[in-house]
Amino acid sequence: MAQGRLLVLNQYYWPRPEADGRLLSQLCEGLAPEWDVTVVTGAADGVRSGRAWRRGVEVIRVPSTTFSRRHLALRGLNYGSFTALAAARGIAVRPPDIVLAYSNPPFLGGLAYGLARRFRAPLVVGVQDVFPETAVALGRARDGLLLDALRAAVSFYLQRADRIVAIGDTMRRRLEEKGVPPERLRVIENWVDTDEIGPRPQANAWSEAKAVAGRFVVMHSGNVGHAQDLDTFVEASALLANLERTVFLVIGTGARRAEVEARAARLHAPARFLPFQPAEVLSESLSSASVHVVGLARGLAGYVVPSRLYGVLAAGRPVIAAAEDESETAGLVRRVGCGVVVPPGNAQELAAAIRAAHRGDYDLEAMGRRGRDYVVREASREAALSHYRALLAEVRRSG
Repeated sequence: MAQGRLLVLNQYYWPRPEADGRLLSQLCEGLAPEWDVTVVTGAADGVRSGRAWRRGVEVIRVPSTTFSRRHLALRGLNYGSFTALAAARGIAVRPPDIVLAYSNPPFLGGLAYGLARRFRAPLVVGVQDVFPETAVALGRARDGLLLDALRAAVSFYLQRADRIVAIGDTMRRRLEEKGVPPERLRVIENWVDTDEIGPRPQANAWSEAKAVAGRFVVMHSGNVGHAQDLDTFVEASALLANLERTVFLVIGTGARRAEVEARAARLHAPARFLPFQPAEVLSESLSSASVHVVGLARGLAGYVVPSRLYGVLAAGRPVIAAAEDESETAGLVRRVGCGVVVPPGNAQELAAAIRAAHRGDYDLEAMGRRGRDYVVREASREAALSHYRALLAEVRRSG
């Protein structure tokens, strides 16, 4: 017998490649044996809008716009169309016992709060990015009346939600600074399906097909947006253009893909660009790297936690984290011993770390092994599901 009905809201869900949609899909499917889960989500290429069932989850997909995310105005239209359509569909679902919203769009929690009050159900908000501080740190938003209104809207629901999930301790502190009551905060790290992604030989069918087998492969695999600081990755590749048998790969798409490619062309950087890879080949594509670079732009510590790190570790590959010391990313890499940390935005230091890895200064195999051991033990899907099950049970009792 189901423990209750769970209404979930987020713009992205399977089959979208965005990290929060992929993680949310795994979470909902994992909870489906114990909960009646209904997800209201946005449009996705190749999938019809409307109601469907997938792996025990009822998915209600609204026909929201899917304009390019390169421009804030178009992204705002995507956010607005999804929120309006989700409101119309959300109010018509069977009354839930709990409402769960991921923070995409960043003001979606306001709608979730309204639905939770409408159904007299508790609200849980999972925060993936802290908004609008993230946009300000990246120079994507400036102080003004609109920003003040967005900040007030986000603070409104964060201070009223019954529970707020942060994905790291630094993020928890950032949320406390925004006025979130500490007793309502819980830290549940993001995770990776360690059965779905696992170590493979570096020379495999994927690396052979891409002509990178037998090379020293430096890889970024994930979103190509503003937070990832791929300018520094490209600049470092230009500094190392003559490094013997080295390949630089940027795998993914996003708001800055065209801009980063253009920058690489201007610098005559040797970086190659590939689209997102299908889930069924991720183990091979991630394992094809000698070392992965996980960048996080300066000023984002605690506001963004790159979930792509977990996939890299699941594949048993070492990491060069270009991130501030106080970030969850740098802390995890140092604590686990799965790589090295360099300052963000410094192409010379990133290039020096890559050169040292190429030279054999680090035991890359041992780093990768420690990373894999960590995610199996601490950041697997089952570990996260256990935490979420306990949280939902707690909320249900107190609600």
